[in-house]
Amino acid sequence: MSTLKQQLKADVVAHMKDGNKVALATVRNVLGEIETREKSGKAPVELDDLQVTSLLQKEAAKRRETAAIYTEAGETARAEAEIAEAEVVETYLPRPLSDAEAEGIVQDVIAELEAAGEPLTLRQMGQAMKSITPRIAGRFDGKAVSDRVRRRLSGQ
Repeated sequence: MSTLKQQLKADVVAHMKDGNKVALATVRNVLGEIETREKSGKAPVELDDLQVTSLLQKEAAKRRETAAIYTEAGETARAEAEIAEAEVVETYLPRPLSDAEAEGIVQDVIAELEAAGEPLTLRQMGQAMKSITPRIAGRFDGKAVSDRVRRRLSGQ
C-alpha cells in the first residue's frame, strides 16, 4: 500500500477523534475514489504514491471548479464548502515547485545527460523528459516543463 494511501486511512481515524466532519467526509470521499480507480480495470491494481498524488490533484481541481460555478450562481455557502474540501485535499499534495526550481531541474538534468555523452538535440527530448518527469511529478505543470525542455534543446 502506498504511503500516501496509508496516511489518508490514518487521518480518517484522526478526523473522527477530532470531530472534524468536513475533513473526515473529504478524506473518505478521496479514499473511495482511490478504491474505485483501483478496482475499475479488468484486474485490480494498487495505485502508487505518484498515481494517488495525480488523483488528489484532480480531486482538488474538481472542487475548486465546482466552487467557481457555485460562486457565479450566487451560492456562496456551497462554494465555501467546496473550497474547504479542496483545502483538505491539498494538504496531502507535495509542495509545488517555483518557476526557478523547475528551471533548475531542467538545467541540471540536461547538463547531466550532456556530460554523459554529446549535446542533446530535439530528437532526444524524450530522453530528457524521462529523467525530468520523476523529479517534478505532481509539483509542476508537465506541459510547461516540456516547453522549457523544447526551448532549451532548440537553442532558444
